Amino acid sequence: MTQGRPGGAGWAPLWERDAELAAAARALDQLRSDSSTAGELLVFQGEAGIGKTALLAEVRRMAEARSATVWAARGGETVTSVPFNVVRQLLQPALVSLSPELAREYLGDWYEIAGPALGIAEPTGVQADPQGVCDGLVEAVKRLSGLHWPLVLLIDDAHWADQETLHWLAAFTQRLDELPVLVVVAHRPDDATGESARHLATVGAAAGPLPLLRALTPDAAAGLTRAPLGEHADAPFCREVWAVTGGNPYESVELLAKVQDSELDPVESSAAELRALNRSARGRGLVARLEGLGTDVTRFAWAAAILGSAIPLELAASLAGLGRDAAERCAERLRTARILLGPDESLEFVHPLIASTVYRSIPAATRTAFHGQAAWAVTLSGRGAAAASRHLLEVHPDDDPELVKQLREAAAEHLAVGAPDAARRCLERALQEPPLPETHARVLYELGCATLLTSPATTIGHLREALHTPGLDRKLRVDAVCRLSQALLHNDQLEEALRVVDAEAERLDPGPDRMRLEGVHYMWEGIYAREHDATGRSRRLAALAGPLPGRDNSERALLILRAFDAMTRGENAEEIVELCDRTLVNGRLAPGLGWTDTEWGFELLTMLGGAYIFTDRLDRAESVFAEGVRAYEAAGWSGGHLAVAKAWLGLVYRRRGRLAEAEASLRESLRLTDRVGSRLPMHWDAAVKLIDTLLARGKTDEAQEAADRYGIVPPYPSTILLPDIHSVRGRLLIATGDRREGMGELEVAAKTAGERGCYNPVVNPWAYDLARALAEVDPHRAAHLVADARVQAELFGTDTAIGEALRCAASLETGQRAVELYARAVACLEASPCAYEHAVARVEYGIAAGSATELARGLALAESCGAGGLVTKARASLEMARV
Repeated sequence: MTQGRPGGAGWAPLWERDAELAAAARALDQLRSDSSTAGELLVFQGEAGIGKTALLAEVRRMAEARSATVWAARGGETVTSVPFNVVRQLLQPALVSLSPELAREYLGDWYEIAGPALGIAEPTGVQADPQGVCDGLVEAVKRLSGLHWPLVLLIDDAHWADQETLHWLAAFTQRLDELPVLVVVAHRPDDATGESARHLATVGAAAGPLPLLRALTPDAAAGLTRAPLGEHADAPFCREVWAVTGGNPYESVELLAKVQDSELDPVESSAAELRALNRSARGRGLVARLEGLGTDVTRFAWAAAILGSAIPLELAASLAGLGRDAAERCAERLRTARILLGPDESLEFVHPLIASTVYRSIPAATRTAFHGQAAWAVTLSGRGAAAASRHLLEVHPDDDPELVKQLREAAAEHLAVGAPDAARRCLERALQEPPLPETHARVLYELGCATLLTSPATTIGHLREALHTPGLDRKLRVDAVCRLSQALLHNDQLEEALRVVDAEAERLDPGPDRMRLEGVHYMWEGIYAREHDATGRSRRLAALAGPLPGRDNSERALLILRAFDAMTRGENAEEIVELCDRTLVNGRLAPGLGWTDTEWGFELLTMLGGAYIFTDRLDRAESVFAEGVRAYEAAGWSGGHLAVAKAWLGLVYRRRGRLAEAEASLRESLRLTDRVGSRLPMHWDAAVKLIDTLLARGKTDEAQEAADRYGIVPPYPSTILLPDIHSVRGRLLIATGDRREGMGELEVAAKTAGERGCYNPVVNPWAYDLARALAEVDPHRAAHLVADARVQAELFGTDTAIGEALRCAASLETGQRAVELYARAVACLEASPCAYEHAVARVEYGIAAGSATELARGLALAESCGAGGLVTKARASLEMARV
């Protein structure tokens, strides 16, 4: 049985907590044994008052006795809307103790990303990506853990932690294998809902198994009673303590304190008085006891409950309308009554149950008024609109334009530190005020922008409403339409995105705004897999973009769209490259067309880079996408945007023949995308690129696993994917032995490509795989397919396209004719930047010619590419050639 320190603050609730303390002791000893040891997570769960807080206090004592560094924080019922509240409590003291220069040195590139969320750095002004901020906070603890090893993090009342902290905590606990940190979390299992419950479930799943904390047994309650009252406390009295409190440790401790205060003799004849004493320690009894301390004390306690935690006496005094001396007297009386504790600069309630009871006892009208006064006091203290926003959210709507202004300012501050949910709450509350007619649409627009990175579906609703509400000027309205169409695209509603853009464009006269909408129209139409008039659209786009010199970003956008369209159609590659180059300024992306700029979005840049990829300008493509990765990482955007950039960079590596790097980049892209949501178009995009890469590496089983995991089966998304999804899946089916279905998928690829006019045989390589599959059963059609593909390759004109066409033609021939075609294919592919395709051609050439020299060269190329399947084939063929 765990007996603590009689008479101490932490002794009482630790009866019957042997398993929990043993687990903590073992984890602490393991942590201290080696600075490179893996971290550990303990989660204590139980109902209110069951002893979680006291258990954490004992873990803290044990840790400090072992010379560990301990950082602690606690959630609060009234501050759940304050973003990063709990993680700031944990980390801010350690970071504030460092000089700004040293803090920047320790956090490195993460300082600008995580620093604003932690309150140690000013926001950069760019809307922060919440996932990037979360990653920055994880990295911050990782780096600080080396400085403060052994490090223990204690989080109490996690069910009342803010969403941003819980997001970080769920991510951080997944990384404990890499970090020498012990994390101990306590929470009530049934008091969290929605996202909070989901995050806590993730945390719980990562923890070692510990049972729910249970109420004390009668024997433990007897020991608990005799510890402060003496061994003369008789059995009936002790039994009644247990019966009155239900074995709840917190209630037992409070009751026993009341027994001591009243000098009640702990014998059977006094047991009947225990129930009345217990009522005074909780609920209405606590409220009555508080009111008995006087009006000033009650108002001071109310003010403290409104402010939440780490309560400055000066601020509570201001809120309660008290002078300094009176406030000090009130605080001291509340400490004596075991309601508050701590120094004047950082008061706390003794227990969260007391804080909740006091807060709920404030009359509703008074509570609302207090929140309004608190918002004013916080703002006056210079803490900013974001700090005041939790109070502003509680004020009743009253047609107050100033309140709307404050809430909009708070939303902007929340967005700047990576808390879009907090921004959303502020703007939704601003709408309830409501805003003045001239600002109403602007608030709706800001609300839509606040959720763009995290919830396309929510964005759609708000932006639609903004567009139907008078008040947006023309430029802002055009921007709202573009953002709405982007959200619709990422919600797989591309047809609706096109309708929205077209309807707005028809309202405008010719000019830059209309040209932007036309550009967005052609951008979405260019990636629409179910387009009905592809040829007409290409003709109109060519006429519109052809004469443009690329003087501004609207013109540059149209040139990129024209280049991408020409690339998919297989027009002359040199002309396509010339179009792309006209969009650059001194070889770099034009100002305003960067990856983090919002006017055009990243989709346009993927088209620019994609056009370079398939025209054999892989150096320029790599520069474009590497810049995207750098830009997003520097800005702390580690969600869907970074995932897209890494997927396309993976495709560049795949085309270069750097297959291992391609696989790593694509798997990282999918990992990032998994954190954003499920079955999004970007999942399909990265998965198809990964499957194509795995097939090139000879990892057919892993390719099938990826296809199964991400559901790469019809129906497909409404956006086109590069490389073509039908071609890749058809090749996968054939590779896994399902020849019939694979050929059927390739036939669909042929039909789809024809309908959209996508004749580029590098982007849509279905003809080559289908021709090889048909070679034995229908050689005439196979030859016809290859002949057509060769014509398209010659028109396109890249070394890769011509070389691949020749290689496929060679595979359908025999004897000297095959050798000659392979030789020509090798010559073309040797001049191309696509090392894997060159390696395949070398190996097939060596096999056809029976040349050990060519096979050896092909083997060396295959090994440098990381193409395991091709390496195996080349080695086997080389051995046979040598025999």
